[in-house]
Amino acid sequence: MSVGIVGLGYVGLPLAVSFAEAGEHVVGIEVNARRVAQLRCGESYIEDVPSEQLRAVADRFEPTTRIAALAKVDAIIVCVPTPLTPNREPDLTPLVDACQSIATVLQAGQLVVLESTTYPGTTRERALPILEESGLRAGVDFHLAFSPERVDPGRTDWTLKTTPKIVAGLTETCGNAAEALYALVCDQLVRTSELESAEMAKLLENIFRSVNIALINEMAELADRMGIDIWEVIDAASTKPYGFMRFEPGPGMGGHCLPVDPFYLAWKAREHDFATEFIELAGKVNQHAPYLAVEKVELKLNDMGMPVKGTRIGILGVSYKGGVGDIRESPALKIIKRLGELGAEIAYHDEYVPELTQFDLQSTTLEQVAEFADLLVIVTAHPGIDHIGIADQHEVVDLRGVTRRQRVQARPPQRVSLKSVQAA
Repeated sequence: MSVGIVGLGYVGLPLAVSFAEAGEHVVGIEVNARRVAQLRCGESYIEDVPSEQLRAVADRFEPTTRIAALAKVDAIIVCVPTPLTPNREPDLTPLVDACQSIATVLQAGQLVVLESTTYPGTTRERALPILEESGLRAGVDFHLAFSPERVDPGRTDWTLKTTPKIVAGLTETCGNAAEALYALVCDQLVRTSELESAEMAKLLENIFRSVNIALINEMAELADRMGIDIWEVIDAASTKPYGFMRFEPGPGMGGHCLPVDPFYLAWKAREHDFATEFIELAGKVNQHAPYLAVEKVELKLNDMGMPVKGTRIGILGVSYKGGVGDIRESPALKIIKRLGELGAEIAYHDEYVPELTQFDLQSTTLEQVAEFADLLVIVTAHPGIDHIGIADQHEVVDLRGVTRRQRVQARPPQRVSLKSVQAA
């Protein structure tokens, strides 16, 4: 089987390499010519795909900007971004553009699968009519399916191969074709009866996390006002072996999915005269988290007898999560922007993000940023950094709870009598 991947980002590139490793010929379509040049030289720009792994499949991987190359493949997988507009509404422009391009080269018998996260109904209502402009009929002349991506950048315990893969087809035959495709690279497949069920399942996964993160961020704010260590509370609650799932507070959510997906479903719900108040409230809480982080910085500076204006602040970590260089929707960007507006001088250290062009900033070494700053702010806790050691030597605002020494742990009861304790 030959496979075409449209969009070689955090979802598409690992998928392309997986199919190539399975022995299939892969055509990768990427509109960014610079990225294509990198890939042809065997250089990866995604942390989850080492350059050595990319070079190992070079004879089976064909990166290109030419959409015409898709005419010769058996299956086409669409992995383009699905962002929000400035008004926080779905922006399907990349997806629509991709489908329009595919329609110009679509061949009878091909399978087209959407992996881009979107609202229920997108595959049937938006992608299908565009693809049928080719003159071919979906479910008759070509196969159409949806299979949501489940990528968590930087994660190694669950991979594309070991994570169950949801699959849905426009027809039974379309679904069977999609299963045959993903069986090449996935250990377990989960079939839903409708496209819309698969589309909504992906949203539910991320909205579940969004709502719980909002809850714990609100609890953290209350705990601060009450003088309670929220991290100790979470550690203690996490010892319950059932009915509780650990979520941690932070400066806000980042990446493509969590800050975006709730708004896709909320927008679609309005078409059905339904207000997703709970989901939208969680979105508002999480959007406000970076500004609460700035307030923590202001309070810390107040304790130090310093104003924000003119103070040198060092940001430790600017990507949206530890161990990756992805800055999409990263709360660090809002924090840096707001502190700059308040007059602070900013420097940052992040070995995964060499520069922030929108702020005209370049990453400096950990030693340089520590020497520069009057106050260090831990926004993203990357592995390999001794955050506790830094906190011992510098003024620090820890937004990730990584400088705490005391951790709650479950342990067996001590075999001592109550009388002996009272006597002590």
